[in-house]
Amino acid sequence: MIKNYFEVGLFVSKKLILNPKPETRNPKPETRNPKPETRNPKPILQQNRKLKNSELERLNINQFKAAKKTPLIVILDNIRSLNNIGSVFRSADAFLIEKIYLCGITATPPHKDIQKTALGATDTVVWEHVEDTMVLIEKLKEEAVEILAIEQAEDAVFLNEFFPEKGKRYAVVFGNEVKGVQQSVVTASNKVIEIPQYGTKHSLNISVSCGVVLWDLFCKLN
Repeated sequence: MIKNYFEVGLFVSKKLILNPKPETRNPKPETRNPKPETRNPKPILQQNRKLKNSELERLNINQFKAAKKTPLIVILDNIRSLNNIGSVFRSADAFLIEKIYLCGITATPPHKDIQKTALGATDTVVWEHVEDTMVLIEKLKEEAVEILAIEQAEDAVFLNEFFPEKGKRYAVVFGNEVKGVQQSVVTASNKVIEIPQYGTKHSLNISVSCGVVLWDLFCKLN
């Protein structure tokens, strides 16, 4: 029998010493998952990265004017759409075209609707307005320029089957959005060139036709 508080304390102390708290045999492992250091992350390489305008190495206006030109002249025969006119200027700039003749009702720069699609190409490509397309055709033929009417006509040659001769100068004529190239101009041309089409439509927009023809002839001449 325990007699006093002192004996009670000794009894408890002995019990704790003789029967200590059992250790856990399988202690829970520490789960440290530190985040990886990102001091110098490696840049992600982009495939086919789009180029900035500053990386395209285009000519400035003075360089364009001094550059050797493609021996091609563009004649616009009574084009009514100012946006189409501006687009032709832009294509002519892209392929270093020698000159553009704006004939009949075809509007001339400066005009905000031409500038909207030309994007400054009216400052690089040489142009001239001529009232009568036929007068211009006869003048160019006297200068040994071969006239190519872009039209659908009898005996027309498909564009992919036409091969320009090196050393010759060519003038390509594009006509009105509704009526096309005037018949008198088609008749006076040295050749008629047709862009082959395989769908349901009978024609292409004049600015699209111009881009197709200039690219094709530029490649063949170069």
